[in-house]
Amino acid sequence: MSKFGKFFIVALCCFSVNTFADDWDVDGNNEADALSDGLLILRYAFGLRGDSLTGGAIAPNSPFSESEIVSRIENAMSYADVDGNGEVDALSDGLIILRYLFGLRGEVLVADTISPDATRTSIEEVVAYLESPNQTPEPPSGEVVPLYNASTALEPETTFTRSDGVIVTRIADRGRDRHHKDSGFQDHYDHYLAHYWQYRTMRIQLEDYVSKGQSLIRVTWITESALGAKEFRVWYSGQNTTGQFWFNPQPVGQQANPNEPGVVSHGSGTWNNDFVKTSSSGLQHKYSLDIVTRWQLGGQIQEPLRTGMNMEFEASMFLLNPPAGSRLNYYGTSFVYKVGSPGVHAFQWQPGQQDGTPIAQRGLSGGGTTLGYNYTNEPAGRFMQMATNMAPGNANAFVLGRRVHHTSFLTGVHGERHDNPIWYSQRNKSGKHFINESCAGCHVRNGKALVADVGGSLDKWVFNVGEQNGEPMSSIGRVLQPRKVGTGTSEGTVTLGAWTELSNGLRSPNYIFSNGTPPQFSARIAPSIVGVGLLEAIDEATIMSWEDENDSNNDGISGRASLVEDPETGDLRLGRFGYKAGTFSVKHQIASAFNTDMGVMTSMLPNPDCGSQQTDCGNSGSEVSDENIDNLVKYLSLLGVGARRDYNNRTGEDLFEEIGCAGCHRPSMTTSNNHPLTELRGQTIYPYSDLLLHDMGPGLADNLAEGSASGAEWRTTPLWGLGLAKNVMLGDAKGNDLVSLARDYPADLNRIGYLHDGRARTIDEAIRWHGGEGEASKVAYESLNDTQRNAVIEFLESL
Repeated sequence: MSKFGKFFIVALCCFSVNTFADDWDVDGNNEADALSDGLLILRYAFGLRGDSLTGGAIAPNSPFSESEIVSRIENAMSYADVDGNGEVDALSDGLIILRYLFGLRGEVLVADTISPDATRTSIEEVVAYLESPNQTPEPPSGEVVPLYNASTALEPETTFTRSDGVIVTRIADRGRDRHHKDSGFQDHYDHYLAHYWQYRTMRIQLEDYVSKGQSLIRVTWITESALGAKEFRVWYSGQNTTGQFWFNPQPVGQQANPNEPGVVSHGSGTWNNDFVKTSSSGLQHKYSLDIVTRWQLGGQIQEPLRTGMNMEFEASMFLLNPPAGSRLNYYGTSFVYKVGSPGVHAFQWQPGQQDGTPIAQRGLSGGGTTLGYNYTNEPAGRFMQMATNMAPGNANAFVLGRRVHHTSFLTGVHGERHDNPIWYSQRNKSGKHFINESCAGCHVRNGKALVADVGGSLDKWVFNVGEQNGEPMSSIGRVLQPRKVGTGTSEGTVTLGAWTELSNGLRSPNYIFSNGTPPQFSARIAPSIVGVGLLEAIDEATIMSWEDENDSNNDGISGRASLVEDPETGDLRLGRFGYKAGTFSVKHQIASAFNTDMGVMTSMLPNPDCGSQQTDCGNSGSEVSDENIDNLVKYLSLLGVGARRDYNNRTGEDLFEEIGCAGCHRPSMTTSNNHPLTELRGQTIYPYSDLLLHDMGPGLADNLAEGSASGAEWRTTPLWGLGLAKNVMLGDAKGNDLVSLARDYPADLNRIGYLHDGRARTIDEAIRWHGGEGEASKVAYESLNDTQRNAVIEFLESL
């Protein structure tokens, strides 16, 4: 009898359904089930696709579409080589996984399945791998070296169940100007006030006893400086004001009703991120509160806490006497906690509703980092917020990194508010040649830069340049840096020439170089930088499993990975960031931008961009500390991703997939469990990218290669945040700082630009510029009727 037949005789005798490692839960219903997940994996390994793959095998409570489940199966294939012979085989690996999910153990688990060339051959080795499969193996010499692996030191989990059954959630927050639903013209919630990086963050812990049969959630919060009023608002009402909560407890001894819970002050000292006191010295203060009932009507109605209740809360920071900054009173972020479920949730809300409700899985573009919807009429701030699941240990690093991002390395001035102190130690570092003096100078509100007017200076663009043979120009190096410090020779400037208007309604740019047009060049406008941490957290094996360099499946798409040398170790890395995936990590991207865009040297890239004939390039050696770079890495990595809107409308999304766009713009994937930041590990995300290089045809091609990418090849741009980009670029009418304030509305509407050089004025134009591997999808899009095309655009604007 064949091994396949033997297996099913065994399987038919086994009726138990078991749950194991999340890595095998491909349909996303939080159960690794043999008759759903196991069958899906086995069928895929057998080569089945379409209805033959998914028919009758998806659990009824799966939150994902079929295409999303297929993406999750493909991700599982990157680590489904259970016996370790270098390939995933249905009659070995597939059968072992299915048997494992049926609960089979011992000899019957592996009987007649281990491949002759397997490297995991014992039952113990196979079971150990099945229990923790999603690990990147050490690659052979000369192959891509992963950024992170099973040996990477991990920051601690922030949501877990203790040994006594108590569910623990730990998060962090920052001070805010107003409340989450204050929408008046003078109300500001998303912006940052002066001194935001000094004593204006807090750490919060929820201990949920409800699943143990107690009506109790114990809240602990730790501030960086003492509080005056000690407010922890719970159970949103909004009955009289948009910042009103039903329960706003007072300190113990000052309660209106002595029987209601009160805030307990635990004094000053120093606490670690496990909320354990480590010293009696220090400026931190600890407070706690027991929430024992759900309040309504100001406490006239109180009911016991039950699993599944949505509890909205906000912790205020009314500082007593902080060591820096004159403002004392701050509100906090509104969070929703679902009783009995670890973690806080991005949420949605309607006027007249009380506590907000968690956004469904399909709306969580950035997984647990996802931001809830904005209700304060501040759309320009959507790319500047802390991840919703921010770990307690990372809040200070986040705000310190934000300070780095907004600081001029020429003057030390924080470019957001005049009442922020000058950072004197960062002055006079840009140069001798550079493009802009701060990160925020190009990445306006962390989004794309606006396109300049014709004749305007392209001071938020990068022009990579080369000699005729593609090598860096001997006169100026690899990047044209238009600004200079001192008396050195200028590398020249670039202005936008008149657009070439094409007969199909599209336009292409022309550039005027003051020192003559380089033999080769590539123009790139500053891109959006949201979600980069999550993209870094996708393991290399997953991305490289999507490669199809020779188009073996004949779908017209032949994506391939960008390969980049690590300047510190010499290892070969997978490129992820930049329009041509020329950098491999968030840190590498930051160091590259400091080096060529701002003319500031780091320990990772300590030498200036310099042509072989240049003599005034500046000195080598790190000019900014590793600590500041590490803080900036955390800031960029932990920016929250905006939630998708209208996520239940499938019309445009289905058309997007039908016309082939999802072949490159992959909807969803799951991040690795090996990333050091707990906020980014194991997240199901929706970036709509494969991070691979694709030939986009001659229309979008330039004549300069970068690394392993040709002039015609571009990395698939992630689409998350696309629908928010316009408002981010335009600014807020009610903005009251130099960052959020609208610059020149409505004239800026004509400066909106998409694609790598801003040539597309609309999303529709961006699609119609696709050629090469995107040609078939573009033609299919153009063949849709008006209603269908509008549905595709509406879907993209919902991201």
